[in-house]
Amino acid sequence: MIDSMLILIAAVFALAGFVKGVIGLGLPTVSMGLLAVTMTPVQALTIVIVPAIVTNIWQTFAGPYLRDIIRRLWPLLIGTAVAIWLCGSLMTGPYAKYGSIVLGVLLVIYAIVTLVKFQFKTAPQNEKWVGGIAGVLTGVVSAATGVQVIPSMPFMQSIGMEKNELVQALGLYFTVATMAQAFNLTSAGLLTAATAVPGIVAMITAFAGMFIGQAVRDRMEPEQFRRWFLIAMLLLGIYLSVTATFAVLK
Repeated sequence: MIDSMLILIAAVFALAGFVKGVIGLGLPTVSMGLLAVTMTPVQALTIVIVPAIVTNIWQTFAGPYLRDIIRRLWPLLIGTAVAIWLCGSLMTGPYAKYGSIVLGVLLVIYAIVTLVKFQFKTAPQNEKWVGGIAGVLTGVVSAATGVQVIPSMPFMQSIGMEKNELVQALGLYFTVATMAQAFNLTSAGLLTAATAVPGIVAMITAFAGMFIGQAVRDRMEPEQFRRWFLIAMLLLGIYLSVTATFAVLK
């Protein structure tokens, strides 16, 4: 890993950590999207996985709602983990070359859905089965791209969680999903000692960015920051999907 690449990784994760500190999510989404410009999604995921797990574990236990979250979201959690495990070959097998295209399209969908504030309501009696379906679908998408926001994010927003409970729920959900991804990467021999240095650099800079983001959260307008962040993700997604499509067609 050359020095210029370590500098790029540090800059990407400092920005991704800052976004997570301000709005409570976005570290895997931002880092996967930016790193995919210079490497394949599976290479990016080997760097993202450790800081994502550590920061999400911290977020998981930073609140009093963990028991209620598990009670409400266990079908979502299990569905995601099982689907990621079963579909692990999507990122490393013959369809891996389409990963950047799918990731770009996913970023576009995520940005548009969030920008227009599309929301639906899930009745309490339907939470379990809808959550299970959302978990399986998200798991398949995550196995192919390394990103776990569609359709899990709209589902969690649809069940009426209080803001701080939602942030803690996101921490738990992303912890489970990234642990499942880590299992697949390790089984495929991709998560090795060679990824340790980039992973450590990513983790340190992600935490630094996250703490800075938390410090400035009360001094800026989070909704305005969120809007510009989503616009940037939209443009990045378009760029990724177009360039990756041309690369596949060559």
